[in-house]
Amino acid sequence: MPAPEPDLQDALATTLLANLAAFQGFARRRLGDDQLAADAVQESLLRALKGEAARSHDENLLAWIYRILRNVLTDLHRRRAAQSRAMERFTAEIEIASEADAALETTACGCFRGLLPTLRPDYAEVLQLSDLDGHPAEVVAEKVGISRNNLKVRLHRARRQLRERLEQTCQVCATHGCLDCTCNQ
Repeated sequence: MPAPEPDLQDALATTLLANLAAFQGFARRRLGDDQLAADAVQESLLRALKGEAARSHDENLLAWIYRILRNVLTDLHRRRAAQSRAMERFTAEIEIASEADAALETTACGCFRGLLPTLRPDYAEVLQLSDLDGHPAEVVAEKVGISRNNLKVRLHRARRQLRERLEQTCQVCATHGCLDCTCNQ
């Protein structure tokens, strides 16, 4: 793209500087946010400076800059709308996931809660803190006074011991994942 002629560059720079407050007011009225308006004006001025060679010479310079600014504002509104839709989808997904978790918890076998006291006390404690109460590994490790690596080992062994107890107690439903449990624990 060839560089614009020097007198056209001067005319563009003069027009931009002389109307900067008007551009910012135009953007502010449409956005309602001073900082966002300033960013939009800056983006449109950059586009104007980069696209000067593409402007037809019989076109009004001020009208051309306002058209660029309107395009920037339209792009900004579209991005904001897309972000808003994405946040709505994300919120809906979180709600669905929490409902699914609650439904799973009500259909999962409750036998394991009765079996926790039959496990080694240190195994029952880490299962309760980590899996049932949902504490992060760092918190559980600190609370029981062990390292994170030791906690991983202890959780693995505790889960294995709980699984063995469930298989002994529940038998058939434990084999099928303990959903819709029919045992009487």
